[in-house]
Amino acid sequence: MEEKIRVALYVQKAALQFIDAAGRTEYKLSGEAREAGFTIDPDELASIVRGHDIKGLKHYNGVEGIAQKVSVSLNEGVHESDIPIRQKIYGINRYTEKPPRTFLMFVWDALQDLTLIILMVCAVASIGVGLATEGWPKGLYDGLGIILSIFLVVMVTAISDYKQSLQFRDLDKEKKKIIIQVTRDERRQKISIYDLVVGDVVHLSIGDQVPADGILISGHSLVIDESSLSGESEPVNIDEERPFLLSGTKVQDGSGKMLVTTVGMRTEWGKLMETLNEGGQDETPLQVKLNGVATIIGKIGLTFAVITFLVLTGRFLVEKAIKHKITDWSSTDALTLINYFAVSVTIIVVAVPEGLPLAVTLSLAFAMKKLMNDRALVRHLSACETMGSANCICTDKTGTLTTNHMVVDKIWICHKITKIQSNKYEDIFQSETSREVLNIFLQAIFQNTNSEVVKDKEGKTSILGTPTESALLEFGLILGGDFDAQRRECKIIKVEPFNSVRKKMSVLVALPGGRMRAFCKGASEIVLGMCDKVIDESGETVTLSEEQVGYITDVINSFASEALRTLCLAFKDLNESSDENSIPESGYILITVVGIKDPVRPEVREAVQTCLAAGITVRMVTGDNINTAIAIAKECGILTSDGEAVEGPEFRNMSPDEMKRIIPKLQVMARSLPLDKHTLVTQLRNTFRDVVAVTGDGTNDAPALHEADIGLAMGIAGTELVGVVQEVGAVMSDNRENGQEVFNEINSREMEKINVFRGIFSSWMFIGIIVVTVAFQVIIVEFLGTFASTVPLSWQLWVLSVVIGAISMPLAVVIKFIPVKNNSPKRQYHNGYDLLPSGPDLA
Repeated sequence: MEEKIRVALYVQKAALQFIDAAGRTEYKLSGEAREAGFTIDPDELASIVRGHDIKGLKHYNGVEGIAQKVSVSLNEGVHESDIPIRQKIYGINRYTEKPPRTFLMFVWDALQDLTLIILMVCAVASIGVGLATEGWPKGLYDGLGIILSIFLVVMVTAISDYKQSLQFRDLDKEKKKIIIQVTRDERRQKISIYDLVVGDVVHLSIGDQVPADGILISGHSLVIDESSLSGESEPVNIDEERPFLLSGTKVQDGSGKMLVTTVGMRTEWGKLMETLNEGGQDETPLQVKLNGVATIIGKIGLTFAVITFLVLTGRFLVEKAIKHKITDWSSTDALTLINYFAVSVTIIVVAVPEGLPLAVTLSLAFAMKKLMNDRALVRHLSACETMGSANCICTDKTGTLTTNHMVVDKIWICHKITKIQSNKYEDIFQSETSREVLNIFLQAIFQNTNSEVVKDKEGKTSILGTPTESALLEFGLILGGDFDAQRRECKIIKVEPFNSVRKKMSVLVALPGGRMRAFCKGASEIVLGMCDKVIDESGETVTLSEEQVGYITDVINSFASEALRTLCLAFKDLNESSDENSIPESGYILITVVGIKDPVRPEVREAVQTCLAAGITVRMVTGDNINTAIAIAKECGILTSDGEAVEGPEFRNMSPDEMKRIIPKLQVMARSLPLDKHTLVTQLRNTFRDVVAVTGDGTNDAPALHEADIGLAMGIAGTELVGVVQEVGAVMSDNRENGQEVFNEINSREMEKINVFRGIFSSWMFIGIIVVTVAFQVIIVEFLGTFASTVPLSWQLWVLSVVIGAISMPLAVVIKFIPVKNNSPKRQYHNGYDLLPSGPDLA
């Protein structure tokens, strides 16, 4: 896929360079566009950005000139009333999608299974031989039975996959409704990416996807990752010299505003999508195994069939030779040879288990239905079994185990620690705390942020920004701060946005009196190291001694040990001799240490215990610091007394032998980068032969999700994964009903407990299977004698059959008292369950 994108991009760039060399293309503006007040053709506008035509941009006086051409104010943005005409002239922000696959396509895909192909060959051979030896209609029975099994397998698979494709079609529509922030009618607001039009002013920050092609209006240290288009890993700095932004790329650092110039199929991404097709799909572990079994059985059956035919034929020829009739042949002799051939074909037909694909398919269909009810969608029926094979889960923390809604939980200010209780913020600042400290604290919150406080049409206040900054802004508002007043009071001179390298955000502002003040916030250890003073109990600024640094460090660690994300806020007043465009890196005054909490979802601990009980190891991989990670892991039940917790830098510097030693005990990895998670997954799969499931809800999880056997990309929350594994485990593990001839079905309800009847009437599905099984057994034995090769039984024989079958009940009880030793060389799993398949399965 990436290679196709790169090739398409290079071909397109070469074409654009050729066009540029041949002379500028003449564009003719339509009368409709001219009447609407636009003075630039949509294709010309698209070519300027797509071709990075800086000359063309300067020809139209830069972004301001382009804004005039598309009749928009960069301060006010698009007016709601203009949206229909803009969509009509410049297009809508949607990509042309391939037509959906028809039901017959899914039927064709289901027919490609190797086991089914072998069965089809056997069915044809069986019918041919059967008609020749047994005549009409008895000769058709065996072959038709196989065909019926094939038909059921194909229809169940095709119907399940087709229904899921319809579900995913709706899901994709929802998934693509990305929310972005724009300025419209002089207000910053959220809209769907589908509603974006040419002329919109879009706000971009770290982690955002560029929603359309456009031109930079203004920004601070804006860095774009264009690898999704070019395949080049080197990020691109966007500034006045290179102001072009392309749809589908990602904001790696900084922030900015862009003017949308091209949407939908006219964008760079849209043009590339026209040239690409979806790739094929790999076989799942169960498909590989079933195909392998069918191949082996087929080869063995064919070998014995040939041997049988040769032996019978050889004996027949020897007998004719002894009787001196080797040259005397009759129709009876021909019929004898045909019978020998029929015996050989029967061996092949009987050898291949035509019921196995049907049993597996029905089981997976049932699992898929259960998953759909739990709002967990899988794209293909065969993918269900891969999830059921998982014996290791590497989960993200934020948004997966936690709610992803940050709140201020504790604060240290003026040498006092205060626990925040609900909305009782009035106790935070006691009467003796100076008003100046509160003012500086609110300045540090409202001035040094990329987020905004906005009001909708109904006057309702909302915060637009990252969860951490939103928690701080919400805290400041409840303390009585006025965001708009604070921003109007000071003028922002320079901003250094937060990124994963600096781990801090700094801003330089001009105060009303003309003085300059710098604010800094970020990772506690970073910001504390930049400070040489602190605000004490009386609100005075004092020198930060070594003892105080140690005390504050203990405060930070105590916050982190309670699973709080800690931030330090600091400020520095600059004198007149300072460079007005330079943000200092030292000499700050520490204001506060804030502990922000992302609460653990209430059902997580139980979900983790369910996984452990099923023999599944759960590991947490997060970018948070080690103390926070350990606290969350303990709260979730992931980190146990014999488990290990390491940091990403330590892990990535380990030798292969060290990794091999620590990974079996590794339960928490903190301060990790995306490649650390990728390395862990690779080691688990390749070295330890684990079947690994990876959960995540951010773009940084993509490498590990791609590498894993099972990649579960989460929407709002991640604990639904447990339901996924649990329901699919019904197919793969030993503690659910297995459908085994009636007594074996009951015995198999519980593999460890003695009383297998407990709760038997609570499952209507189980009762239904029992009833259907009994009914079909009676019908087959009593009424389908010719077709099924059975004979009716007397009531005495029926009773005897039931008694003999019931003997398995006490035998099962006895067997459960026999200890079972696990001689597997791999590590033991909880409760003795080991769901690991026999080989290195790849999804």
